[in-house]
Amino acid sequence: MRQPGQWKMDIGLDEIGGVTRAEVRLGGTDGTRFTGIGLVENGPRGLHLPGIAAELALARALSDLTEELLEAVASDIDTQFTFPGPRVN
Repeated sequence: MRQPGQWKMDIGLDEIGGVTRAEVRLGGTDGTRFTGIGLVENGPRGLHLPGIAAELALARALSDLTEELLEAVASDIDTQFTFPGPRVN
């Protein structure tokens, strides 16, 4: 089971071929690593607003990271506890 401790978050943003990409990397001092990715393509008719695209890509990457963390929590709970009867989702 992971214990509370120091966590570090790194955020990378880049744009290649009309696609803005954000990558959020989260790491704990115990070696635990999580990564979230967010992508945004150019808008209709090639319209591209770099600032807005970066914000949206970052929001998507953080959302992806959140999903990954929630899956890890669910897995940790499943391995730590035994519940009687059938599991209900």
